Amino acid sequence: QIVLVSGHLDSWDVGQGAMDDGGGAFISWEALSLIKDLGLRPKRTLRLVLWTAEEQGGIGAEQYYQLHKENISNFDIVMESDEGTFKPSGLGFTGNAKARDIVKEVMTLLQPINVTDVYDDADGTDINYWMRDGVPGASLHDDLSKYFWFHHSQGDTMTVQDPNQMNLCAAVWTVVSYVIADMEEMLPR
Repeated sequence: QIVLVSGHLDSWDVGQGAMDDGGGAFISWEALSLIKDLGLRPKRTLRLVLWTAEEQGGIGAEQYYQLHKENISNFDIVMESDEGTFKPSGLGFTGNAKARDIVKEVMTLLQPINVTDVYDDADGTDINYWMRDGVPGASLHDDLSKYFWFHHSQGDTMTVQDPNQMNLCAAVWTVVSYVIADMEEMLPR
């Protein structure tokens, strides 16, 4: 059984893609690194996917889906961060009411950093195939007020990234992925 965390590596125009979507790739990598460094071993596999070609029609996501859809019942949740890594506020979530209640409970663990909201509908081109077929999905919600200042521009460089805000995003990704991967049962569908 798999809990999938992801971001994509597909800067295709004038910037470096540090924010879009290097930040999402980074926090996904960091989540697994933190869990390993803490010596935690969840009941399910945590899998990192660094998608490619999202801007060119989601080619990487479609290929991955085609290769793994026969095991779709083993995918517990698919998570994608693709809207920068600014100050987080919660998760977008797609899934049934029982699964949403569980995710809301998981998010209460993040009260100390004031990131507890669960919004309707996860958003992520790379996880849409899975959510369409009933796998619960989550996407990071963060402060988008500056996102389009840098999106697909020469300004999308590492200087955009605030290490403290990225750490908060990584904390959200780490807690949510680990707790769901370590629950007795998979999220209900």
